Amino acid sequence: MALQTEFEFNLPKGYVDSEGKLHRKGIMRLANAKDEIAPLTDYRVQKNRAYLVIILLSRVVKKLGELKEEDLTSEVVENLFSSDLSYLQDFYRRINEDGSTQVKTTCPHCGGEFDFDLGTLGE
Repeated sequence: MALQTEFEFNLPKGYVDSEGKLHRKGIMRLANAKDEIAPLTDYRVQKNRAYLVIILLSRVVKKLGELKEEDLTSEVVENLFSSDLSYLQDFYRRINEDGSTQVKTTCPHCGGEFDFDLGTLGE
């Protein structure tokens, strides 16, 4: 079985570009060591440690709506709605720590257990 290295997601609100287009569906890849180390040399991270997540996400999000990888700059991530940024942070943590977007959950009505794909949350 091959290792899954790319994961689809749907932002809860979506990124609105300069032309007013909404971009919600995207792809994030697994991070590598360089993705986590390289941002530490960025002057913006050195000035403000909280900026690390912006740089990191701009490195691992490969696609967002009609935007291609080369268009996904730190400025795009900076302009995400806070709920979308929070969603991507959690999504990043989940795929890089657990290797999956699936979580086991229990139905509050019937008590049945099932797997839920967090990648579909924004749909």
